[in-house]
Amino acid sequence: MKRVVALILCAVMASAVMCFFPACAKKDTGLKKIVLNEVTRSVFYAPLYAAVSRGFFEEEGLELEIVTGGGSDASMTALLAGEADFALMGPETGVYVVNEGKTEHPVIIGQLTKRDGSFLLGREKAEPFSWEQLRGKSVIGGRVGGMPYMTLMWVLNKNGLTPGEDVEVISNIQFNLMGGAFQSGTGDYVTLFEPTATAFQDNGSGYIVANIGLESGEVPYTAFMTSPKTVKDDPELVMSFVRAIVKAQKWVWSASDNEIAKAMQPFFPDTDIPTLETVAKSYRETDSWMKTPVMTEDAFHRLLEIIDFNGQLKAPVEFKELVDNSFAEKAIKEVG
Repeated sequence: MKRVVALILCAVMASAVMCFFPACAKKDTGLKKIVLNEVTRSVFYAPLYAAVSRGFFEEEGLELEIVTGGGSDASMTALLAGEADFALMGPETGVYVVNEGKTEHPVIIGQLTKRDGSFLLGREKAEPFSWEQLRGKSVIGGRVGGMPYMTLMWVLNKNGLTPGEDVEVISNIQFNLMGGAFQSGTGDYVTLFEPTATAFQDNGSGYIVANIGLESGEVPYTAFMTSPKTVKDDPELVMSFVRAIVKAQKWVWSASDNEIAKAMQPFFPDTDIPTLETVAKSYRETDSWMKTPVMTEDAFHRLLEIIDFNGQLKAPVEFKELVDNSFAEKAIKEVG
C-alpha cells in the first residue's frame, strides 16, 4: 500500500510542473468538456459507456473524454494532478490516500459496480471445478493492494487455501499485462475481466472455471471519485455528471442484452455484438452493476474488512470522510 501511495504522490509532483492539463481544455461545441480517467477498459463498466453512447452526458451539457489509466494508482494520480475531473477506480485507493494523512483527498460521489467482475481461468477445462484444484498451483492475481488481488486473496482463504503456502499468487505483473503473461506461459491460472475472459476461452488460450464476484459476495468494487475542490467550486458539474450516471444505470436494467451490447460496442470495436451480449447477460445475471450510485455504509465496511484482511489498512476510515452520497441521492429524485 505504501508503494502505491508513494507512486501516486511522486507522479503528482512531477505533473505539477506542467502548465496544461487536458481537463482544462475546452472545445467550442456548446458542451462543457470534462475528462474521466478509468482504471481499465472493461465491459464491466457498461453503464458508463451507455451514458456516453446513449447521449446522457450530452443531455446534461457535458462532453466526456474517457482516458484509460491502466491501474487505480494511475487514475488517482490523474485526479490528484488535475489531469482528470473525475476518475473511475477501486475505492480502496481513496482509503489509502486518506490513510496517508492527505486532508484534501478526493471523495467518492457514486458507486458503479458491487462485486468483483473478474473470472478465474485455467489452462484446462474443469468440470466440475473445485478450489482444491489450485492447491500447489500458481495464479496471476494482480498487484498487491489492488481490489482484484485483495478479493482473490479473500476468496482463496474462504475456500481453505492459504496464499503463499497452498497456492502461489503472482503479484508482480501489471494489471493490463496479466492476460499476455498467461498466454506466454506464466501461471497455472489467471483472473481476467470481460471481454478478455470470453475471448481467451473462445480462442483456446484458457478456460473460465469460476466467477470471482459470486465467490466474494457484494463489495463496493469500482466507484466514481472527484476532488474536494470540484465539489466545492462546481457542485453543478458534479450534479450533472452524477445525473448522467443515474440515467445510465436506470437504462441498463431496463434494456435488452442486445441494446446494452450495441451501446458498448463503440468502446470495444474489436469485439462482436454476440460476445458483448453474452458478457452483458453474465454481469446482469450476477447482479454486478449498481441500480443507483448510492454506496451503503455496510458495503463500505465490508471493503475495509477485505483491505484489513490483506494487511493494507493502516487505520479505519470513517464512511462520511470518504463518501459523499448527497449528489447521488439528489440525482435519483430528479431523474425519477
